[in-house]
Amino acid sequence: MLHPIFEEASNVIKEEYPNENQVVFARVDCDQHSDIAQRYRISKYPTLKLFRNGMMMKREYRGQRSVKALADYIRQQKSDPVQELHDLAEITTLDRSKRNIIGYFEQKDSENYRVFERVANILHDDCAFLSAFGAVSKPERYSGDNIIYKPPGSAPDMVYLGSMTNFDGTYNWIQDKCVPLVREITFENGEELTEEGLPFLILFHMKEDTESLEIFQNEVARQLISEKGTINFLHADCDKFRHPLLHIQKTPADCPVIAIDSFRHMYVFGDFRDVLIPGKLKQFVFDLHSGKLHREFHHGPDPTDTAPGQQVQDVASSPPESSFQKLAPSEYRYTLLRDRDEL
Repeated sequence: MLHPIFEEASNVIKEEYPNENQVVFARVDCDQHSDIAQRYRISKYPTLKLFRNGMMMKREYRGQRSVKALADYIRQQKSDPVQELHDLAEITTLDRSKRNIIGYFEQKDSENYRVFERVANILHDDCAFLSAFGAVSKPERYSGDNIIYKPPGSAPDMVYLGSMTNFDGTYNWIQDKCVPLVREITFENGEELTEEGLPFLILFHMKEDTESLEIFQNEVARQLISEKGTINFLHADCDKFRHPLLHIQKTPADCPVIAIDSFRHMYVFGDFRDVLIPGKLKQFVFDLHSGKLHREFHHGPDPTDTAPGQQVQDVASSPPESSFQKLAPSEYRYTLLRDRDEL
C-alpha cells in the first residue's frame, strides 16, 4: 500500500532536487536482507528511516503517509538548519528555554563551518544552531573560530576546545550538550523511546517542581553515568501521566515519585529523598539488572537481606505490569510487527 505513495513522492522530490546526490529514496526487502534489519533494529513494517552522511537519524518518519506529507518532510529536512546572525545583539533575544549552539567563523566557505553545518544537519531537532561570520563574529573570535553552547536558563556558556575540523570530536561534544542525560518523555516521543528497547528509570514530578528534577538529574549524573546505554533516564509530567501513576498506586499528590518500567513490570523506588543517599539510586538500578526486584516482588524479601536466623516468608505477589509498553508501535499503524527475537 505504501510503495506507490513512496515512489510517487520520490519522483516529486527528484524534480525539485535533480542532483542524484541531494536526496536518495531507497527500499530494502528485510526478508532477503535480515542483516540490514538487525543492524538498524527494524521490527515493524513498513518503517521509514532517514540517513544523513551515512548516519541513521534517531527519529524515524512517523508522519502522514501521503505523497504531499512525505515530500513536505524532505523539503523541511533540506532547509538550512543553521540560522545566521547579522548582529550579535540578536543573541540577547534567544529563546533560553532551548539549547543553543552558536558558531563564530571568519568565513562561511571554510572547513570549520562545513563540519559545523554537518553536525547541525544531524542534531537540529535537539538544539538550535546559529552562526555569525566576518565582521559580525569578530568580537567573539579573539582566539580564532569557535563554538559555544548556551544551556537553557541562566547557566554559564561552555566553549568547545577541540579541533573544529574534526567531525567526530565536534559531533560528540555537541551531541553531549544537545541530548540531555535525563530526557522528558511525552506522548509524542513515547513510541520512539520505547523502541530503543531499554528499561525506563522515570521521575514523575509536577511540571513546576524543577527542584526535584534538578536533584534527580544531579544524582543520575553522579551515580548512574556508567549505566548510560543500559537504561533510559527520563522524567514525566505527573498530570499528563496519571495512568502510569495509578498503575503503581500513586497519584499526582504523591509526586515526586521514582519508578522503573522494565516493559514487563513497574517497580517503585522508596522515598524520593532517599535518592540523596550515596549509592541508593545506583543499587535500585543494579537490583533491576540482577533480577532482585523481580524476585522480591514475587517471593518477598531477598534472603541475602535478612538477618541470620530470621525466618524468610515466601510472600506471593505480583508487581504492576508495564504501563509504558502501551506506547510501543501500534499494530494498527504498521502492516506487520515482529518481536526482535524473530529477526
